[in-house]
Amino acid sequence: MDDTNFETDAGNPSRRAFILTATSLAALTLAGCARRAPDEPRRPRLRRLRRLRERIAARPEPNLYPALLNEQFPIDAIPPGKLPKKFHRQRVPFDTAEKPGTVIVDTGSFYLYHVEDGGTAMRYGVGLGRQGFEWSGRARIAWKRAWPTWTPPEEMIKREPDLAKWSAENGGMPPGLDNPLGARALYIFQDGKDTLYRLHGTPEIFSIGKAVSSGCVRLVNHDIIHLYDRVRPGSAIIVR
Repeated sequence: MDDTNFETDAGNPSRRAFILTATSLAALTLAGCARRAPDEPRRPRLRRLRRLRERIAARPEPNLYPALLNEQFPIDAIPPGKLPKKFHRQRVPFDTAEKPGTVIVDTGSFYLYHVEDGGTAMRYGVGLGRQGFEWSGRARIAWKRAWPTWTPPEEMIKREPDLAKWSAENGGMPPGLDNPLGARALYIFQDGKDTLYRLHGTPEIFSIGKAVSSGCVRLVNHDIIHLYDRVRPGSAIIVR
């Protein structure tokens, strides 16, 4: 067959039917390839899950330290970044033989742990006693007070005579934001005697993670309030 006859045959009905059939088969084949891969129905769901994960990752952390406006003396929020993140209050795994409810102060890391059931503890950042004012041992939390009066010990008054105006004889320093014991105080007794050491609040955020106090263990006011609500009088406390 020459080229002329071939072109002429293209107009033949049977020839045209053959071409249309071949074209249809090719279209179906292409449609089959373009139809969707077996896993394509999952893709919208996977995209939704990916977007959800991205939204969760982008969410700000819960504000642990907002303004506490319902307190007897309203407490300002702690600005982001003011308290180092490693000292933020958080629940952590904690392996100990001590029973739940025990308070453990790790002076080496500036952490306080409140032991919980199930192998966890609530961990808080703390400030501790400066050199010469350290204390360690096992004792108990005899009682606790919200917005306590502060009475400096006689030894402290001898070192700082200006504190005499807040002596026991003068009724101590009334509660307030400037009170060194802050929003809450837990009183530590050993062998039935007051050690004169306290777990207490402080507005001095910079002091957390440092040895600056006169022996007491200090937490930011938000954290001492959180701890106060969970510790029962009579609970054991271990400072190590």
